[in-house]
Amino acid sequence: MDKVKRFLKTDGKAVAVNLIGCAVAGMSFSFFTYPNSIVSGGLTGIAQILNLLLGLPVGVMIMVMNVPLFIMAWKKFGLRFIIYSLIGMVGSSVAIDLFNLLHIALTNDILLAAVYGGLLKGLGYGLIFTTGGTSGGTDILSRLLRRKYAYIQLGTIGLVLDVVVVAAFAIIFRRFDAAMYTIITMFVSSRVVNLLLYGTANSSICYIVTVHPHDIARTIGDRLRRGATLLKGEGAYSGEERDVVLCAVKRSQIPALKKIVSDMDANAFVIVTQSHEVFGKNFQDIVKVD
Repeated sequence: MDKVKRFLKTDGKAVAVNLIGCAVAGMSFSFFTYPNSIVSGGLTGIAQILNLLLGLPVGVMIMVMNVPLFIMAWKKFGLRFIIYSLIGMVGSSVAIDLFNLLHIALTNDILLAAVYGGLLKGLGYGLIFTTGGTSGGTDILSRLLRRKYAYIQLGTIGLVLDVVVVAAFAIIFRRFDAAMYTIITMFVSSRVVNLLLYGTANSSICYIVTVHPHDIARTIGDRLRRGATLLKGEGAYSGEERDVVLCAVKRSQIPALKKIVSDMDANAFVIVTQSHEVFGKNFQDIVKVD
């Protein structure tokens, strides 16, 4: 009983989020993409091709094809990953077959189906990914590649792998129009997945070349509660040594930072660049990086 309570306290919420993601992904497939002949990527797409060719249940085929991939992932990712991925894979597969029994198509407009199917697919799989698991299939391959090429986002890797399945669908069934709509679905889905996993790029990096670096850095810390680092610089033309203030701030803090700099040094040179990710105090937790 204690173990059950401990599990519900620590992992119950994650399991619930995982199952909600499974249901949302199942609705995307059954209510939008499948009725409009928009093929899914990965093993789901392969299962859909086999369904069209042989009439085999999509969900059942997904689970069968996932067996060797889960065996491969066992040693690489550990028990917790396998458990959450099993929940994601089985849950999404069951949701697909159950929702397919309803024979509901929420729209017959293939463009609307591509866009909204992609939104729901990205939301569903994104929720599954946030729990630390996957829905199996090429998602496991994406995780393996992500470990080797950490600079590539998970949704982007999945998008590339899915394109291979779409190409096979287009060639086998001569449905190049449906394949092109499928690319729209995949693009929208990958953007939603990346948004859920990595958030919006709402941080900026500022480089401030000024004759008052210490005063500006101190004021930024006092008013904006942001740390700053002093870099040593040298003017290429003048040869003068100059400190450069480096700091990371939220985009909403840029106006306040500009006022601080203009009030203290009207001749300062400021460069503001967009940062995709910032880890550390008051930003993302670097310990939780995948």
